[in-house]
Amino acid sequence: MKDIQHYDLTSHNTFGIKAYCRRYIEFEKESEVTPMICSLTEEDMPLLVIGGGSNLLFTGDFDGTVLHSAIKGVEASTEGGAVLLRCGSGETWDDIVGFCIDHGWYGAENLSLIPGDVGASAVQNIGAYGAEVKDLIWNVEAVDIHSGLKVVLSSKDCQYGYRDSKFKKEWKNKYFITAVTYRLSEMFTPQLDYGNIREQLAAKGIEQPTAKQLREVIIGIRQSKLPDPKVEGNAGSFFVNPVVSHEKYRELAMIYPGMPHYRINDEQEKIPAGWLIERCGWKGKTRGAAGVHDKQSLVLVNKGGATGKDILALCEAVRHDVLERFGISIQTEVNII
Repeated sequence: MKDIQHYDLTSHNTFGIKAYCRRYIEFEKESEVTPMICSLTEEDMPLLVIGGGSNLLFTGDFDGTVLHSAIKGVEASTEGGAVLLRCGSGETWDDIVGFCIDHGWYGAENLSLIPGDVGASAVQNIGAYGAEVKDLIWNVEAVDIHSGLKVVLSSKDCQYGYRDSKFKKEWKNKYFITAVTYRLSEMFTPQLDYGNIREQLAAKGIEQPTAKQLREVIIGIRQSKLPDPKVEGNAGSFFVNPVVSHEKYRELAMIYPGMPHYRINDEQEKIPAGWLIERCGWKGKTRGAAGVHDKQSLVLVNKGGATGKDILALCEAVRHDVLERFGISIQTEVNII
């Protein structure tokens, strides 16, 4: 376990923003969590639980204690014809996806190359290419930060929604996640009807992909659109795709024929935030050292030397223009501290 005062968080956020916390505690074993949490005092407050930092924007130093999981370990068992895979919250999510495919356990392929840790996957309800991790989560093990008691939460308990969960609302910084168990299938059923997956498979001459081939194609698509945070600081998709009423969608479609959309149900439509941002002229545009990525408008980037406040100012300018032009308020996916 690490316990460090005045700790530099630069390596713990993929934007590469320099920020310090008053105290930093990193757990390597589940057995360390409860005793340490029970020892925290008012002087250690406030608390901030972080994962891999791929969904964080620090706008300044954090005057409190940061809790981070480095808890590793993977255990597999069977349940009703499915595989239950229990993973330490500090495991890297994409490593788990690759591990599953190598062992013939399926369901996570479309979530390949999403950055972050296992614990964060359960908080954020990560999703991509028509899949969401909520459909894989069996349960979440956590320690109540206030009482030190261990709890096991079902997927239903977590009240998952689109890029949302109770962990992001009333449970924010209430629990420290130690492990997540995913329910996977031993039968591969590919999901190909989202984005340009079929197009990319066809380009490779593949009609019926294996899980490994599907994973490789999705990785290729993501790498072609998204910048490498080691080269250009970013947190992936900065904004959530807005969900609007069918009436609002039809109103906009009359003005913007061919506007992309994804039907959720008879009453709601999802509109790509990247398309809205691009139509407002922000794609590839910069403000000082902060910019909108030139290949994917959902992504804000640190061009080098940007502060968290620079990124936030750009975010608010983008949101303002989208609201003014389309009457849609786009929300941030990134956790702004």
